[in-house]
Amino acid sequence: MENTRRLVDIMARLRNPDGGCPWDLEQTFESLAPYTLEEAYEVIDAVERSDFEDLRDELGDLLLQVVFHSRLAEEQQLFDFETVARAIGDKLVRRHPHVFEGMQFEDDRERLRYWESAKVDERRQKSSEAAAASVLDGVAASLPALMQAQKLQQRAARHGFDWPEAAAVFAKLDEEVDELRSACVELDARKIREEIGDLLFVVVNLARHLDVDAETALNASNQKFDRRFRYIEAQLAARESSLSESTLEVLDALWEQAKREGL
Repeated sequence: MENTRRLVDIMARLRNPDGGCPWDLEQTFESLAPYTLEEAYEVIDAVERSDFEDLRDELGDLLLQVVFHSRLAEEQQLFDFETVARAIGDKLVRRHPHVFEGMQFEDDRERLRYWESAKVDERRQKSSEAAAASVLDGVAASLPALMQAQKLQQRAARHGFDWPEAAAVFAKLDEEVDELRSACVELDARKIREEIGDLLFVVVNLARHLDVDAETALNASNQKFDRRFRYIEAQLAARESSLSESTLEVLDALWEQAKREGL
């Protein structure tokens, strides 16, 4: 673990008021939060591109965020990097008794029930009022909305609050579309926003029932749109034309051409 110790020592030196880095010295938990989120997404991007050299570097950047937050906590006598590592190690051992304690599970379903039960117990221990703890506790409010929706639904579903099959979700989807249409006819901006939110929430539920990660699926569609739109721009540039000079029919034809090209 020589390199891990070296990284922790480097961070301590950067945060040293006597000769440290001015930028690093200015940082707080709050100021680092956006960087932490950004680095996590860059890890995901490297994975999706199967760029493993980049993945190594991005994992290092993400690790730096862990070390940085841990250093700030150590300076405030809250915890340190060693405590963080010990806590996650203890959690892994606690949640995998079939690996570390010889416990036997009949199937994956029983194993997942134990996993969820262990997480509920951990959340209750953190709560000052155990009776008030919710199964939804621990779903971070700062998560991207699609990811948060999926996690909330997963938590509820594990406790029986769920449609039995995807067909019922399709029916709910139709219902939400109709309610959105009605809100649009009424020109009620507040209601339109609410109904769009409900519609998106049901789409996430449908994705979950179809074993699709909603966040990943939308990200893939974003990238597909980006590729096809850039193709349209390139084709127009080759014709010495531009988006503003083109009709919707021309743009739509180029979009279909991009699809035929496999973009």
